[in-house]
Amino acid sequence: MSRNRYLVAAAICCLCAALAHLGCIVFGGDWYRFFGAGEQMALLAEQGHWYPTVITLFISLMLVMWALYALSGAGVLRRLPLLRPALCVISAIFLLRGLAFLVIMPMFPGNSLMFWWVSSAICLLLGVLFAAGTIKVWRRQTI
Repeated sequence: MSRNRYLVAAAICCLCAALAHLGCIVFGGDWYRFFGAGEQMALLAEQGHWYPTVITLFISLMLVMWALYALSGAGVLRRLPLLRPALCVISAIFLLRGLAFLVIMPMFPGNSLMFWWVSSAICLLLGVLFAAGTIKVWRRQTI
């Protein structure tokens, strides 16, 4: 059985992003600043506030879960529950986040413009990988 390269690549990207988020938790304010999360998040992290850790941990866990769904859809892992709708929803979330950043930006005024461009490009790439991989397995009816 041939593996779905799009979904494998999406899983690898999700796992790398999850590790980067975990790095922010471990290494603190400087990492939040480097990745453009905003001065407020960096200061809260340096003060030991729970908020940056909880938000960042939640994002990391979601990314790991989405990587597992990508690997399941690629045939690397056993079939996970609700695989087909999950892959569609994950694709849509990443595509929407990648394309709608101008609408979302005002809700997070502390994030740098570089953060928005880079994170939106990454989300768009992930959305395309998930969508292409989902279409590929949908056509083969292997899900």
